[in-house]
Amino acid sequence: MKTLTEEEQKVILDKGTEMPFSGQYYQYKEDGTYVCKRCGEALYRSSDKFDSGCGWPSFDDEIKGAIHRTMDADGRRTEITCAHCGAHLGHVFIGENLTPKNVRHCVNSISLDFIGNAEGKAILDTAIFAGGCFWGVEYWMKKLPGIDSIDVGYIGGTLEKPTYEEVCRKNTGHIEAVRILFHPEKISYQDLVQRFFEIHDPEQMGGQGPDIGHQYISAIFYTTAKQKETAVKMINRLSNKGYKIATKLIPASTFWKAEEEHQNYYENKHMLPYCHGYTKRF
Repeated sequence: MKTLTEEEQKVILDKGTEMPFSGQYYQYKEDGTYVCKRCGEALYRSSDKFDSGCGWPSFDDEIKGAIHRTMDADGRRTEITCAHCGAHLGHVFIGENLTPKNVRHCVNSISLDFIGNAEGKAILDTAIFAGGCFWGVEYWMKKLPGIDSIDVGYIGGTLEKPTYEEVCRKNTGHIEAVRILFHPEKISYQDLVQRFFEIHDPEQMGGQGPDIGHQYISAIFYTTAKQKETAVKMINRLSNKGYKIATKLIPASTFWKAEEEHQNYYENKHMLPYCHGYTKRF
């Protein structure tokens, strides 16, 4: 986590609000990605930024799974925070009819950093897959080119910020998954889906290998309609080859990053996956 100044702490940790029309990014118009000041997670794309006239940066969409919503104690406004680290960003408003999406994320500039395309850092895209124990999925997906980063974590459940022990009790509804940030100009989402289907058994129901339970099912969590369309196309290709695909297609929700001891597990342990391997299927 980044060390914050006293002024940054007042907003990001203490849930304060910077003065309107004063923030660095209020009228900022460069192309790139807005990331969390505290942890660096990608939150918003510049293509979703618009001038609402409110005095703070406004966005009518978010990077899927990046933003967490919580009702304020007064029940009047909805707070938005970074889904990864909990940093306070601002509030979200619906029904103002300012853009066709009819949503406004009102964000404090001080809660954000910016990565511009002019800096040679292209906008990243996100893919989320579940195929059994997340250690093995991470191990094999990391071997692909064009990957910026991979986190293992939990998705699809009812508990906020679940722990590994809580998910293993099988009563939170979460699924072990990997979240991949990738460079779409270097590798396509279809390439990622293909590799996903070739590193686990997509026909197995209720688990993967010896790992049985809901948290180990095969699933693709799509972040856009285009991703869902691509996943359906790849499943149809496998079905035409005679495979009986058990993989579920689920809209992406909040992804909770797992504890640090679960990140890069096999690399850190100098071990190989016990229930994942490569099988050419396409």
